[in-house]
Amino acid sequence: MAPFDEFLRRYLPALLRTGFDGRATGAADRYGTLTLSPAAKLALRAAQRSAAEAGSSYIGPEHILLGVASSPDSPAAQVLLSGGRKQAAAGRVQSQTPTLDEYGRDLTADARAGKVDPVVGRAEEIEQTVEILSRRRKNNPVLIGDPGVGKTAIVEGLAQRIVNGDVPGTLADRRVVALDIGSLVAGSKYRGEFEERLTKVLDEVRAHSDELIVFIDELHTIVGAGSGSEGSMDAGNMLKPALARGELHVVGATTIDEYRKHIEKDAALERRFQPVLVKEPSVLDTVEILRGLVDVYEEHHQVRFTDEALVAAAELSDRYIADRFMPDKAIDLMDQAGARVRLRIRTPDPDLRSAEEELARLHREKDAAVAAEDYEKANALKTEIADAEGALADVGAGEMPEVTVTDIAEVVSRHTGIPVADLTVEERQRLLGLEDALHKRVVGQDEAIVAVAEAVRRARAGMKDPNRPIGSFLFLGPTGVGKTELAKALAEAVFGDEDRLIRFDMSEFQEKHTVSRLVGAPPGYIGYDDAAQLTDAVRRRPYSVILFDEIEKAHPDVFNVLLQLLDDGRVTDSRGRTVDFKNTIVILTSNIGSDLILSASDPGAIEEQLTQRLRTRFRPEFLNRIDDTIIFHRLDQEQIHHIVDLVLDGTRRLLHAQDIELDVTEPAVDWLAEHGYQPEFGARPLRRTVQKELDNKLSRLLLDGALSSGDTVHVDADDTGLELAAVHGGGGHPVEKSV
Repeated sequence: MAPFDEFLRRYLPALLRTGFDGRATGAADRYGTLTLSPAAKLALRAAQRSAAEAGSSYIGPEHILLGVASSPDSPAAQVLLSGGRKQAAAGRVQSQTPTLDEYGRDLTADARAGKVDPVVGRAEEIEQTVEILSRRRKNNPVLIGDPGVGKTAIVEGLAQRIVNGDVPGTLADRRVVALDIGSLVAGSKYRGEFEERLTKVLDEVRAHSDELIVFIDELHTIVGAGSGSEGSMDAGNMLKPALARGELHVVGATTIDEYRKHIEKDAALERRFQPVLVKEPSVLDTVEILRGLVDVYEEHHQVRFTDEALVAAAELSDRYIADRFMPDKAIDLMDQAGARVRLRIRTPDPDLRSAEEELARLHREKDAAVAAEDYEKANALKTEIADAEGALADVGAGEMPEVTVTDIAEVVSRHTGIPVADLTVEERQRLLGLEDALHKRVVGQDEAIVAVAEAVRRARAGMKDPNRPIGSFLFLGPTGVGKTELAKALAEAVFGDEDRLIRFDMSEFQEKHTVSRLVGAPPGYIGYDDAAQLTDAVRRRPYSVILFDEIEKAHPDVFNVLLQLLDDGRVTDSRGRTVDFKNTIVILTSNIGSDLILSASDPGAIEEQLTQRLRTRFRPEFLNRIDDTIIFHRLDQEQIHHIVDLVLDGTRRLLHAQDIELDVTEPAVDWLAEHGYQPEFGARPLRRTVQKELDNKLSRLLLDGALSSGDTVHVDADDTGLELAAVHGGGGHPVEKSV
């Protein structure tokens, strides 16, 4: 044992350092706390098996050595190889299935080498797969489930169980080989070439049927594979006889839609497989899956994930990423958060860079001293180098970067545009002052602004019905009083951008067939492949304001879609996808009762009449699903003046970009308000009046050269119209007068 003891004394420290953090040096000094890497855990499990096979009551150093050597690609095994310890060539046997090896991948070999991620849960599905594989005939399971639920992981879990000896004797020591149908087809341009390849694979599998399990991912690809040339057979028909006789053990995996489309329609192929339904795991199950995978991702990204971050990855992905499935979307979220944190800290610390440069300088001086045979100086520099290395270690020491809940939330926000982070002080103040932000764009209409602001605050504070939109409102009022403008202002104030407004002019949806434009055309109809305007827009931007303008003009069938949207907070499109509307604000506008609103002296006196008109026009179940019906009243004179100021602000900004100031007197504002406002048209004519009476004249003055940089334009009015005067330096003179 003396040589073996000497071997352990020499190599065990390096083996342990490598096993703990995947690198040979610097782990403890740099990160402080050591954790077992997945490769180290795999080696210890292999050591446990070696001890059990040897009948030992404990795991000794020799068992650990065998466990380390069992994975030749692990970092620890590389330490052994670097010391001159070579693997015995006697164990290498020429493959008996060369064609299968060429077009496939041995999952059991990958599992033995630690190249397969741990499989957590899915015990029931793996047990079903083992049971079907143990049958005498038709022993071919097919895993059916949505994309990303873990079908391939179940097969990898089976391979790991075979490696660990945790399977019945009928499956012990079998190889699970993933056959790549795409590789089989690739390059087979001549007739019969694909059939020849597949026949060789089938012959090899038949000859070693007691040793092999063939896994075909995307099983539906065998239907039609290789049948490009006339008279050739596809892979599915070539596999049928062998599958029926039990000569092959095949495990397939495909999605529900592809199984129905390709496998079910071929009854002869379908009956040769036994389906195993793989359901999407729950949030709690996904958390356990993430906890089982976290070691692999921590080693890859060189970060540490908090347990709260793993829980947040599962919960936030389930809540906000609606078009993908667990656990795939939660794993991707964890992976990207790790990459984000790792890249964020990769910027070198200035102190660390300075220490490295100082150490490099000392090494250069020492080499120069040795070359000059000045050994006294070289010895002194050696001492300085030791001190510099210590200083560098102190600067580089620090805790391993940590991925927190905030990092997970930031990744979700970046992907979806949804503000899922905790409420900050700034956001609290912004929500509390939401009315003021809306009033900057919308004049008057206090009742409407307060109603929508309260709905947004309830939702952001978590006090809304989780199964309905943030708020749904019916805006009633004549044209030009601010209904559409409030929707635009709300999109900008709440979601940060006016582009968050999804607008539908319901005059375009007066025919029955136009419903398909909202949710997509049914299968078999023209336009089935076209995007649905409503559901696709919300899938891309789940946090939006949805405006249905002039809702009374829509066809009655459109209201059936709105009923589902307003009540359940979701809509199913023509492709069967459920689209989440729970994070939207739904606004419907209507001109019903505009004549009553314009003629009413007391707004409160017409509410009953408006309600009666709404009941006559809309179904009760539709009105009952709207949170609030808000009346937009006609604008008074003071509000008209305020709107004129807002319109003039736009002109001021355009002139300011050319270094020209605009000064408008109160009489000029009064003149524009008087000539631009018409009650039946609302405030919309005001903008046209400003363009006609002011902007057009300013444009001519700019083109004529009467206005230049640094000038100020004074605008006044008398009974005949607007009068414009340009001030050059200290004086002014009238340059234009409207008639």
